[in-house]
Amino acid sequence: MEKEKLMFKCAVAALVIFILLLSCGDRAFTQEKVRIGWAAMTASHTPLWVAQEKGLMTKHGLAPELIFFGAGPPAMQALVAGDLDIVVTSAPNVVNPRLGGADTVMILSIIPTFIDHIISAPNITSPEQLRGKIGSVNRFGSISDMGMRLSLKRLGIDPEKDVRIVPAGGNPERLAAISKGISQFTIMNEPFIKEAERLGFRDLVNMATLKIPLHGNGIVTREAIIKAKRPMVTKFARAITEAIHYIKADKDATKTVIGKYTKFTDPEGLERTYKNYTSVLLDVPYADPAGIKTLLDDMAPKNPKAAAADPKSFVDLSFVQEMEASGFIKQLSKR
Repeated sequence: MEKEKLMFKCAVAALVIFILLLSCGDRAFTQEKVRIGWAAMTASHTPLWVAQEKGLMTKHGLAPELIFFGAGPPAMQALVAGDLDIVVTSAPNVVNPRLGGADTVMILSIIPTFIDHIISAPNITSPEQLRGKIGSVNRFGSISDMGMRLSLKRLGIDPEKDVRIVPAGGNPERLAAISKGISQFTIMNEPFIKEAERLGFRDLVNMATLKIPLHGNGIVTREAIIKAKRPMVTKFARAITEAIHYIKADKDATKTVIGKYTKFTDPEGLERTYKNYTSVLLDVPYADPAGIKTLLDDMAPKNPKAAAADPKSFVDLSFVQEMEASGFIKQLSKR
């Protein structure tokens, strides 16, 4: 009798274990694959990094594959070619392909304005002294290129006539270029601003003070992907939005993530980086058409398609609208 009871208990235990394993297998099986491109090693990608490191994409039913690109244009080429589902990138990389006939669209804004700084050689003490000098950006057509040109215009300097702008690569490469005298000013973000100051360069202009509406980073996909895989895109939008709220709620954990990806370990630099980016993160991350209009207006004199384009056609507000209507964002705000 005791033997039978023991056998029964073993059978029940085995059944429970089988059900649990089956359940875990089902969850793993239902994780939807998503290929995500991201461009440039800057902390503007912190929501993506946090979503990855803290398992938020997995939590929302995704099996993410993150693919790094040196700049936005090649990432967008991969998106348009069908090799990616989503790209975390800036407004120019949405607008240029769409004006060329692609169906690219931004669904969330991460950085709704320029928060980079213009860094200069120590002997340049005012924006006016940039005239006649060489400035470096990542690549022509990149967000750093657009930010530099628009900021110079706001400062009364013609980027086409008064200065010479050259491509130099990412933040580390631009810092090297200005250190070697290849350029006399450049555009940079934290934590590289602190490193530039440590080397003796001048933090000349905080571009955020110019208040130029333009999406420095956002979530971009294609209308065809939304039509074919809307549940997947919805899950990703929710994961990134949750990451934004996590960033604001847990500074120390976020700084650890930023340090992991940027390879910066200096506590002051990480603190400055955290404050710089969280100051502009939106609780409700709408991709405001105004952040597209700035770019279209800048392009309009030389591009008739840009002059005729409707900024609203470059954004899809429905994903954020759905998160608001369902109470998802409100629940995140209560944490």
